[in-house]
Amino acid sequence: MTRIDETFEKLEREGRKGFIPFISAGDPDLDTSLSIMATLAQNGADLIELGVPFSDPMADGPTIQASSQRALDNGTTLAGVLELARNFRRQYDTPTVLFSYFNPLLRYGIEALARDASAAGVNGILVTDVIDAEAAELKLVFNNSGLDLISLIAPTTTDRRLEPVCGAAQGFIYAVARSGVTGAASDVASGARSLVERARKYTDLPIAVGFGISTAEQIREVWEYADAAVVGSAIVAEIEKAENRSEVTHAVEQFVSQLLPSFAKIKSEL
Repeated sequence: MTRIDETFEKLEREGRKGFIPFISAGDPDLDTSLSIMATLAQNGADLIELGVPFSDPMADGPTIQASSQRALDNGTTLAGVLELARNFRRQYDTPTVLFSYFNPLLRYGIEALARDASAAGVNGILVTDVIDAEAAELKLVFNNSGLDLISLIAPTTTDRRLEPVCGAAQGFIYAVARSGVTGAASDVASGARSLVERARKYTDLPIAVGFGISTAEQIREVWEYADAAVVGSAIVAEIEKAENRSEVTHAVEQFVSQLLPSFAKIKSEL
C-alpha cells in the first residue's frame, strides 16, 4: 500500500474529505517553495501537488503559465524540484505528487526520474499529456520504484474511455471540473458532479476534483460528491500578488485559512 493509499484510507476512517493544494515548484524560488509546502502541511493539506515548470504548459491558464515561467526564469530544473521534495520529506509525511508534462520527464530520463523521485520521497506522478500505450509504459517503470501514476479524466471523457482509464488508475483519479485550461472560477462546473458519478461505475479509487476551485464554498460543494478538492490557481495567484518574497508564505497561510472553515467543519464532526 502506498502513502497515497494510506492517506485516503485514513480520510475515509475519519469521515473526512481531502484538501489538495497545488503550487508551481520554484515560484518565486525553491527555498520559498519549501516554506510554502511546510505551511500547507501545517494547515490541513492532505496531499500536495508540485507543478514541474515547463515552457509550454498548454493545459494551464495564464496564472499557472506565468508562475511556471517565473520558476524557469529563476533557474528551476526538475532536479531542483526533486531536491525540494527531498527537503520537504525530511520534516513532513504529507504525500507529494509531481504534476508535469511529459517533455521535462523525458529529458530527465524516465528510469532515472522514477529512481530519483522515489528516493526524494515523491509518492506519485501525474503526467498531463500521455495516454494509453505511453501511460502503460510509464506506469510499469514508476511502479517498480513504488510510485503511483495518477490519471486525469475530464467532462469530455466518454464512458468508453473512462473504463480503461479508471481501470489502469492508481492512488486517486484527478477529475477535471471543466473543459479548458486551469484557473479560478466563480463556480464549479455542473459537469464535475456528473463526471465523478460516471467514473464511480468503473473504479473504487478516490476521486479528486480540480480546475477552478478557489473558495471554501466550492470546496464544500465538491466534498458532497468527491473524495478531495484540488486548489491550484487561486493559491498561485496569492503567491504572485505578494509584494516581496518574505510575504509569500504568510499570504498563502492567510488565504488557506479562508478555506479551512470547510476543513475544520468536517474535522469537528468526527
